[in-house]
Amino acid sequence: MTRNVTINPPKMCQPMGAILAYMGVHGCVPLVHGSQGCSTYPRYNIARHFRESAEVAVSSLAEDAAVYGGAKNLTEAIKNIKSRLHPDAIGICTTCMSETIGDDVKLISKKALTTGDTTIIFPASTPSYVGTHVTGYDNALKTLVQTLAVKSEPNNKINIITGIINPGDIREIKDMLRLMNVQSIFLSDISETLDTPILPGGHKPLLPEGGSELSDIADSANSLGTIAICKTAGSAATYLSNKFNVPSILDPAPIGVINTDRFVQNICKLSGSSISEEIIKERGRLIDSMVDVHHYMFGRKVAIFGDPDIVSAIVRFCAEAGMNPTVAMTATKHKDFAPDIKAVNSEYNTDTQILEGTDLYEFHEVVKTHGSELMLGNSKGKDLADDEDVPLVRFGFPVYDRVGVYRYPILGYNGSIYLLDLMTNAILGHKYDPNKLHQ
Repeated sequence: MTRNVTINPPKMCQPMGAILAYMGVHGCVPLVHGSQGCSTYPRYNIARHFRESAEVAVSSLAEDAAVYGGAKNLTEAIKNIKSRLHPDAIGICTTCMSETIGDDVKLISKKALTTGDTTIIFPASTPSYVGTHVTGYDNALKTLVQTLAVKSEPNNKINIITGIINPGDIREIKDMLRLMNVQSIFLSDISETLDTPILPGGHKPLLPEGGSELSDIADSANSLGTIAICKTAGSAATYLSNKFNVPSILDPAPIGVINTDRFVQNICKLSGSSISEEIIKERGRLIDSMVDVHHYMFGRKVAIFGDPDIVSAIVRFCAEAGMNPTVAMTATKHKDFAPDIKAVNSEYNTDTQILEGTDLYEFHEVVKTHGSELMLGNSKGKDLADDEDVPLVRFGFPVYDRVGVYRYPILGYNGSIYLLDLMTNAILGHKYDPNKLHQ
């Protein structure tokens, strides 16, 4: 039967993703060109997930803007942000309303700057009626490099495009690069801006410390290459490759043994660096961890949903650990999602059902058919897990019914160990009966 309604979709609008990209830039204030609710919703989700306040401005469009346009509101918003927060940059993301009425955001923002004003403005097109938060992140990140990147002298660095991952994941990738003695430019970096420490004295600046420096974004055109951790955020890498001949690598997210191996090999390929002894030990600890829990995890049915890059990487990791991924679902369609899952099915003789561009209602229906002893996804899957009486291991964004998820990595060898422990303990702790573990 054809269904003409979406029920519980695990996705958000484009401005949500664009705001996350802008918040990873040092001294940048996101500005939503739309109604009040278009900024309230993202701020609410950021506060629930990261437990941090978010400075997100809004042009506050109302009914009259539908007739007269939103130029006046956007101009006033830019002036207010500059006078109150004194940012280095303003990242504008459009909404359904501002796109529908046809506001020329680039021209309006250019006119809003006075002579000699050094504030950088990033105008990204992010209407909510197409795409998802993943699309919005990609569009905003591409706008960053289009606006700032300029060719000069080689910098001997590697660009790392993060995608929508957590602060703990970014810190883990930074640690891996340090162990390999590789310099990097992160595009963009929320590891400090959305996980802000309270320092002695309790002083909190108007805008959080950290984030990608504007000078580093400009310098990204001179790097040895670009690696996109999430392929769905690869437009900036493609732009740098086409415009400045910076080699780009769009490979699966580094979760599990094989995908993390590929990430490390790509780093070596671009930088000429060798794999450090400590990295080799981290890989060995992951394999040892998989051996330790193999008798608990072998054959366990697991259902996974979330953003396409992370879901496909976790599916492979579960198969590596001897589990049986029964369903893999993403609300954001991407050309590589299905092929990545099919490759896992072929290599590990699994039969993972692939769902793209759909919602958690359909995901739940397939779970009922194919079974699940464990579910992985964000907080939107809580009710489904309760209905199926299986534990839910939370990852991705947003997670609002647990605290601290954003602090801990699931990427890299160390992050994969943590994820494996979470999955194993979830199974052991859910109505634990040792007599049933091997049935």
